[in-house]
Amino acid sequence: QVQLVESGGGLVQPGGSLRLSCVASENIYSHNVMAWYRQAPGKQRELVASIITGIADYYIDSVKGRFTISRDGASVYLQMTSLKPEDTAVYYCNAFQRGNYYWGQGTQVTVSS
Repeated sequence: QVQLVESGGGLVQPGGSLRLSCVASENIYSHNVMAWYRQAPGKQRELVASIITGIADYYIDSVKGRFTISRDGASVYLQMTSLKPEDTAVYYCNAFQRGNYYWGQGTQVTVSS
């Protein structure tokens, strides 16, 4: 069982920046995907960005050029810049390990003036 713990969420004004962090209870194999999802009120959870070290990154179109995903051993990060009100959501960390997907508990990001 892999535990994931997110941090770094909060309230930020439009145009501001936040850096989300997610620490796993063990190193995630570099060839396994780690990702960030988000879920806004009344909407389905959506994939925001994913990374497999040394292979490829994925970004949803709405965050391209503004968000950057990175990883290091047991951690994955999401650097968010030029935040917009529509980025408001609970952000979840996700990791694949030994045939299973694991989720964190989520961290709230609110973009509002």
